Amino acid sequence: MMSLENLNIASSDFKTNAYPLYSRLREEKPVCKTVLPTKQEAWLVARYDDVSRLLKDQRFVKDPANAMTPEQLAREPRTPKMFAPLTRNMLGLDDPDHARLKRLVQAGFTPRRIEQLSARTEDIAAKLLDRLNGKTHFDLIADFAMPFPVTVISELLGVPETDRARFARWSHTLLSMPLGSWKMVFSVPDIVRFMRYLRKLVAMKRDYPEDDLVSALVSLESEGEKLNGDELLAMIAILLSAGHETTTNLIGNGMLALLQNPDAFEQLKSEPSLIDTAIEELLRFSGPVETSTFRYAREDLEIEGVAIPKGGLVLGIVASANRDQRQFQNAHILDIARSPNRHLTFGEGGHYCVGAALARMEGQIAFNAILKRFPHLHLDAPVASLKWREGLVLRGLKALPVRQR
Repeated sequence: MMSLENLNIASSDFKTNAYPLYSRLREEKPVCKTVLPTKQEAWLVARYDDVSRLLKDQRFVKDPANAMTPEQLAREPRTPKMFAPLTRNMLGLDDPDHARLKRLVQAGFTPRRIEQLSARTEDIAAKLLDRLNGKTHFDLIADFAMPFPVTVISELLGVPETDRARFARWSHTLLSMPLGSWKMVFSVPDIVRFMRYLRKLVAMKRDYPEDDLVSALVSLESEGEKLNGDELLAMIAILLSAGHETTTNLIGNGMLALLQNPDAFEQLKSEPSLIDTAIEELLRFSGPVETSTFRYAREDLEIEGVAIPKGGLVLGIVASANRDQRQFQNAHILDIARSPNRHLTFGEGGHYCVGAALARMEGQIAFNAILKRFPHLHLDAPVASLKWREGLVLRGLKALPVRQR
């Protein structure tokens, strides 16, 4: 039996059988000290109520400089200077900078804007599925779950079609880059190309603005709305990357859950009106997020009686919180009609996901389209053989082989 003190929740092997171990954590060690692959000490928080409080607790900050002593900061993993511009993003900043940046980008994700995108999103899904007509075996990740949100977010932001395949590769490298590890050296070429590309994209939109979000952000910069050059690059990078990786995982993880639960698959197929609650349940049951992003204690404090020192790194295990039986009745059962469903996949508080409405809309369109086009879909490999992508924050499959009978 795996020791709870030596969990590597970023590893592919762990993710293969994570939920039983999360259950043990919630019961035996709801706040568990561990060492991350980056050699950083961290405290893992497993229960729903504790994770929910963590996400809203003002005693925790995102920027370690706002919590750590100079001595602690000196021991933190170093980010190469060439990557420094990308660190000025919403996910790693505190207010007032975080609130300012979020306010600037929220105009691109209003309910009205998302509704305007829905018809085009349906068209994108249909065209991708058209390519699979006549195929009896295919990889749902490579053939649909990845290119679908890449196309949607690229069109929203204004990334030319010819650049999208490269962008998908670069953004995956960015999100999976092992900070503080010697393995970072393998990420350098892709990150350098990504940053060079982003600068060219900004220059192009400055000279030839269009009706897209990057053009809007560039115009804000030129109008003096306190969006500097590094912040602009970081904003575009995080929107491009997080804007498709999470939806790819939602589709892949969600379809695996439905294929493993044929009664739910058949129920959603026969009752498409359940799509809203189904998406919320798939976000909860096998969502695209493993943990919260990093948070640091601004002072000495306790969670569930466990001492967290000033500067301590804390991660809320969202995947565990979403299966907590204290919050969700029959938490380990996939119930696509579950309501209410206050999962934590999009976070809570000031750092609630700015793209939540877009992800929900994409998920609703994707699952409806897949089930309508392929009503007799089955897994084409043993579940135990499926490989999960490594990484702390995100949870997603490398491939999902399926067959249409």
